[in-house]
Amino acid sequence: MRPRSPLDNLPDVRDGLTRPERIVLVTLAELQEERRGRNVPTAMLYGRVVERIDMSVDELQRILQRLGAARGYGG
Repeated sequence: MRPRSPLDNLPDVRDGLTRPERIVLVTLAELQEERRGRNVPTAMLYGRVVERIDMSVDELQRILQRLGAARGYGG
């Protein structure tokens, strides 16, 4: 895991996602595939996300809310 940079929170010009948002989305997609489309519990998602980037539970919740995934994934 690399240290976080202030630049991590700048949106990418390609899609407007920040690095932490992209990590959450990629991790969520991987877990959904592993679970064959079943809902992904928030605790499981958080555990996998923090393996890649240092993030608080509150930050994960804010990202999920911002991305519109706060409901419907088993959290």
